Amino acid sequence: MSQLREIVFDTETTGLRPEEGDRIIEVGAVELMNYIPTGRTFRALINPRMPVSADTVRITGITDDDLKDAPFFEDPEVVDALMEFIGEDPIIAHNAGFDRAFLNSELGKCGRNPVPESRWIDTASMARRKFPGAPASLDALCKRFDISLESRTFHGALLDSQLLAAVYLELMGGRARAFSFEVVTEVEEVVEQTAARPRPKPLPSRLSEAEEAAHGEFVEKLGEAALWNRYA
Repeated sequence: MSQLREIVFDTETTGLRPEEGDRIIEVGAVELMNYIPTGRTFRALINPRMPVSADTVRITGITDDDLKDAPFFEDPEVVDALMEFIGEDPIIAHNAGFDRAFLNSELGKCGRNPVPESRWIDTASMARRKFPGAPASLDALCKRFDISLESRTFHGALLDSQLLAAVYLELMGGRARAFSFEVVTEVEEVVEQTAARPRPKPLPSRLSEAEEAAHGEFVEKLGEAALWNRYA
């Protein structure tokens, strides 16, 4: 069976508008295989070449001091490592247009090709279709699916990617996806091995002599082509 690989992705940024100069300060990503996290993750702090705002610090807990010695996005340990981790697989993000705009803005500054919109899966849109009129924020979906937010003091790209991976699993059908067809095969093998054995002594017929005689007369009327005569 072919393996479906997907990447859950999140960014933290200096602001909301890359077209006005805002930059990425953190990226986080989680690898999924057949909708299940593999344990492989990617995380990098990134020096945005500009101060972070008070709102950014309040939301993320990331300060200028945290970023002053971090690599720039164009550093191979960021851009090369990140794009190698993402590969050519689908990218899952919450409000995907936001993360796509920032990632493609940074890639453009490095002379790299953008990641096309066709590769992105937006979990916010999925949630709005599945639960019309209900809140579709990541926090709201975690509460809906009983996913713990205990460790989420601040927004962090890797932590949010891990939470989003759990939300995505629920949106795609829930924890039932953790079961594979191999389990069914094993059950079938057990059933086959424990099938009932033939009786050592056949049970006596429940037909009376009169019923057997009537059946014989009926078969005789069918002629030589009757199945009973062919396979008796």
